[in-house]
Amino acid sequence: MTTIPPPATPPATAAGPSDATSDATSDVTSDVTSDTTSAAGSSPSDFAVRDAWLAQAIAFAAAHETPWARDPLADPANWGIHLADPPPYNRLRGPVHARGPASGAILHRGVEIAAWGEPDRADLTFSIAKTYLALLAGVAYDRGLLPDPDAPVGTHIKADIGFGSPHNAPITWTQLLQQTSEWQGSCFGIPEQVDRYRTVAFGGAPATGRKGDARPLRAPGSFWEYNDVRINQLSLALLHLFGRPLPEVFREAIMQPLGGSPGWQWVGYDDSFIDLPDADGKTRRVQSVPGGTHWGGGVSISARDQARVGQLVLQRGQWQGRSLVSSAWIERMLTPCPIAPFYGMLTWLNRSAKPVYPSASASSCFMIGAGGHVTWIDPERELVVASRWLQADQTDTFFGLIAAALYRPG
Repeated sequence: MTTIPPPATPPATAAGPSDATSDATSDVTSDVTSDTTSAAGSSPSDFAVRDAWLAQAIAFAAAHETPWARDPLADPANWGIHLADPPPYNRLRGPVHARGPASGAILHRGVEIAAWGEPDRADLTFSIAKTYLALLAGVAYDRGLLPDPDAPVGTHIKADIGFGSPHNAPITWTQLLQQTSEWQGSCFGIPEQVDRYRTVAFGGAPATGRKGDARPLRAPGSFWEYNDVRINQLSLALLHLFGRPLPEVFREAIMQPLGGSPGWQWVGYDDSFIDLPDADGKTRRVQSVPGGTHWGGGVSISARDQARVGQLVLQRGQWQGRSLVSSAWIERMLTPCPIAPFYGMLTWLNRSAKPVYPSASASSCFMIGAGGHVTWIDPERELVVASRWLQADQTDTFFGLIAAALYRPG
């Protein structure tokens, strides 16, 4: 296991005492899980936390809250990413709600060593929901509903939901999960063209055209593009695959075993309801949910619950003696996309030549959402950090402060 020695002097952004160290267990506020899946032979007492430095890191996060409005209904012009879309798609299609302050929670070896802001408040988490879709695909894989992720989606979905055209028919589950599908069409009235030529902070080279213009499509699997409509199409496909609303499956398979709080929710757009057939041929009116909050809806969840989900990924899907998601699937999620090595299955990776966050270890992975949401999973440090509403351009500095505060002495 790689260890991080303490710097000789405090970071420039963290002026204060440099000799305040303590055993990590002295700061315990919550024991999340008793699993010990890394660093064989080590224990929490092998690690030390410089309390003053950790406090400075948290103070830094609190002082660098996102400039987004606290209440999207009171200040709609200063909230969300839909505002960058070409009309008429630059409006919300689902519910949103007021948010709390910059908040978060830090787990070290499954033990909470710090929390700040309102860590129990269920706030919208934007594209972190994408990683939740990848975990649900893993649940389907483990249950035998998705035996071959590299097979075309139409192999497992017989309903006509948009995978029948010559261009879309070859698209595989893996391509949808890696954002290389180039799926063409509309999902609940929003055309995927809205997100063509989209540039994201960590997604390789900037787009060469204007967002929303008709970029010529490539063959499925040959081009990476961050596209929320295609993710919503993946969610719709998973809904048909399970034959049940995805929030029900996520609650049963993931959140309840993790001991998640009851306040989280996952909702769709006002018009994203479908008649879903069951095994007996009867239909049930259900809502398809998005993989983010681009156009409203999405997942509202607390920082502490986000950290639990991150801990599950750190533990390769294992939780207190149970396999919630197989280690084989987690390994798939964290395998770099061949044409986009900074990305796995709806999860950001740090192992490319240009790291997502240089202050994190190369083995780190991230769930990232607009508005300043990041769940950092760092196996080398046995660390999970769930950070909410932090200025995006300050995230790496914040991570560097945490890394400086947490180290193995000697």
